[in-house]
Amino acid sequence: MSAVVFGPDLAIRPSRPRIGLVLGAGGVLGAAWMTGALACLQDRLPGAAADVDLVVGTSAGSVVAAALRCRASIEEMVAWQCGDASGVLTESAVLAAKDGPLPPLPHLRLGSLPLARAALLRPHKVPPWVGASGWLPHGRGQHAALRSLVGALHWRHHQQHSSRGAAAAHWVDGHTWVAAMDYDSGRHVLFGRQDAPRASLPDAVVASCSIPGWYAPAVIGGRRYVDGGIRSSTSLSALRGTDVHEVYVLAPMASTEPDHPLQPHLRIERRLRQLLTHLLLRQAKALSAEGKRVIIVTPGPRDLAVMGANLMDPRRRQDVLEVSLRTSADSLAMLDRVRPRAA
Repeated sequence: MSAVVFGPDLAIRPSRPRIGLVLGAGGVLGAAWMTGALACLQDRLPGAAADVDLVVGTSAGSVVAAALRCRASIEEMVAWQCGDASGVLTESAVLAAKDGPLPPLPHLRLGSLPLARAALLRPHKVPPWVGASGWLPHGRGQHAALRSLVGALHWRHHQQHSSRGAAAAHWVDGHTWVAAMDYDSGRHVLFGRQDAPRASLPDAVVASCSIPGWYAPAVIGGRRYVDGGIRSSTSLSALRGTDVHEVYVLAPMASTEPDHPLQPHLRIERRLRQLLTHLLLRQAKALSAEGKRVIIVTPGPRDLAVMGANLMDPRRRQDVLEVSLRTSADSLAMLDRVRPRAA
C-alpha cells in the first residue's frame, strides 16, 4: 500500500476540519482491500469513520460507504469479508459464497443503444470509455448478495435509530453520495445528494455496482443506471466546491507505487492503473488548488501481487484483506513523515 498527500500542511488546517472520505471502485477485491485500509485509517481520523462529514462511494466503494453509514463496525466488515458474518448478515454471506469469478452469459443485445448512438453522433460530449460501455451486451447478473447485505444493514440501522422502526423507502441524507451512471445518457449521478433522483439505499448501491455486460442495469424511477466507475474510478472531482478541508481517498484501481510484472495480462492491467492514477492525481491537484488537503491511499506492490488481474475473483478476497491489514499500518504511518506535494 502507498500514500500520496496533496495540499496545505496540517499546521494551517482548522481546529475542527471537515473531513471527506472517498471510497473508489475496485470490484470484490477492492472492497476487501478498502476494508483492511479502513481498519488502520480509523486511528488517524478525529472520530469514527462513520461520522465523517461527507462520504462518496463509487461501485465497490459504495458498499463500504453504505456499511459505514449504517453503523456496521470495522470488525463486522472484516468478518463479512472472511465469510464469518452473523446475525442479519448471514444470508448475504451465504449468497456471496455462491458468486464466481466470471459473469453469467449476457443477453445477445446491446446494453444501451442510446448511449452507443450518442457516442457515434456526439463523440465530443461522450468520453470514449463511456460510449464503449453502451456497446457491451446486456448483463444477466442480479446482485442478490449485495442487495441482501445493504438491505439488512439499512433495516437494522433504522430499527436501532429510527422512531419509525423501518427503513425509509427513499434515502437522502446529503452527506453520503453514491455514484452511478445513467446508462442511456452517460450522465454521472450522485444518489444521496439533494439534486439527485430519489432512491432507496440498496437500490443506489446496486446501481453503483452494476458493471455493464456483467450485471443487469438497475432501474430507478424509470431510468437505467450502471456502475459509477465507468465515469470515474473515485468520483473525487465531485468534492470540488464543497466545504470539506481534508479528503481521504482509498483508490483500489490506482497505484502510486507501481510494480513491473512480467506476465502480459498483468502488464495490460498495470497500464490501465497508470491511466487511472494519472486521472486521480489530476483531480487531487484541482482540489488542493482550492486549499483542500487530499490524502490518497492506493494498493502497493504486495497488495497488487495478491489481487491479480481479476478484481471480481471472490476466491482471493480473504488473502487481499489479510495483506491489506498488514500493509496499511506501515503506509499510513509514513504519512506523518510525508510533506504535502505542491499543487
